[in-house]
Amino acid sequence: MPSIARMIFSFLFLSAILASIEWLSFRLLNRRLEQHPNWHQIRLAWLCLVVLIWIAFVINGFMWPTWRSTHPRLLSVMSISFFVMFIPKLVMALFESLEIVRTGGFKLFNQVSGSSRPISRESFLTQLGLGAAGLTFAGFLYGVTWGKYAYRVEHVKVPMPNLPPAFDGFKMVQISDAHLGSFVDTPRPVLEALEQINNLAPDVILFTGDLVNTHADEAEQWIEAFSRLHAPLGKFSIMGNHDYADYGPFEESEREVSRKRIKEIHQEMGFRLLLNEHHHFEREGERIALIGVENWGKGFRRSGDLSAALKGSDAESLCSVLMSHDPTHWEEQVMDGQAPIELTLSGHTHGMQFGIEIPWLGIKWSPSQWRYKRWAGLYKESNQFLHINRGFGVLGFHGRVGMPPEITVLEIERA
Repeated sequence: MPSIARMIFSFLFLSAILASIEWLSFRLLNRRLEQHPNWHQIRLAWLCLVVLIWIAFVINGFMWPTWRSTHPRLLSVMSISFFVMFIPKLVMALFESLEIVRTGGFKLFNQVSGSSRPISRESFLTQLGLGAAGLTFAGFLYGVTWGKYAYRVEHVKVPMPNLPPAFDGFKMVQISDAHLGSFVDTPRPVLEALEQINNLAPDVILFTGDLVNTHADEAEQWIEAFSRLHAPLGKFSIMGNHDYADYGPFEESEREVSRKRIKEIHQEMGFRLLLNEHHHFEREGERIALIGVENWGKGFRRSGDLSAALKGSDAESLCSVLMSHDPTHWEEQVMDGQAPIELTLSGHTHGMQFGIEIPWLGIKWSPSQWRYKRWAGLYKESNQFLHINRGFGVLGFHGRVGMPPEITVLEIERA
């Protein structure tokens, strides 16, 4: 099937799903408010919003490749409007579906039993659906205004049996998934979050990929801010799947230019970009190894070469830390002793920028878990650890709900 035909089919299929959700959510609203004295005005306002949201949907789908650079602010507003208005409708549609099942069940029961018992037009489900949609709207409105800037510093201690005494308490700050193309200009809260990193007094700063969304030019205005990050033992970075210009409407020659430029930008920001390479930290005559690979992900680009990065690293005898953007790389090539790596640092999942985590209640949920077995925080298998950073920026949905942007302080200590 030609690419254009596939695009049209995908658009029509998605449009059909969205239209079904629109219809179901309106049914629920009509069921609850049709007797309201201002129902006519409410319905008119609802229909006007539907038209605006669908315009935003179409523009985001077809104009994004060019508008991301020519009209970034307008595109951002349209994207935000779509999510803030549509997700609550999805909640309403789910409850209306339950109402349809309830009504159908009563009708079937009446037919089978010969009963003439009247069926109420609405139940507790209708009111519950509207209430849940209202809470969802409030949550997403918060997420796109303040939630995406509510940076949280996570402190994680990792016990490592093979750690040399000289590195006991070694402090690493990890940031990941900046996605600088999602920010219009350079918002002050983001600059303040970067400044906060220096106040954490890390020994080393590690960036685990996805500096941009589609193209290197998204990072140009951020060079100065990232260059101000400082750590005595240096700053190191790797490439994520979005750093290769694979997702934009570019010719291969344009992709190559972007890849070359993004490597230069890492250097101008003061990062040593590890491209299937390693580095040794030394203290009091003792060493640990830092290994960095290009992106390798299950279902994504696989430019990473762990064997090449490990060559000459002495990882078999040294305590070793791996930077690999996609956590599926750890599952496929590191865990269960497949590679001599004690701690792997990843990002990529963003925790889907949506979820709920209440550690003291043991609650940790996100739609991300439907795609990734390990999606946020620290994991351990045998004597190997994986830490997944929830991301510094945003992608797609320009907000965060229950999944704040993260700066991680990892302190490794002798077990």
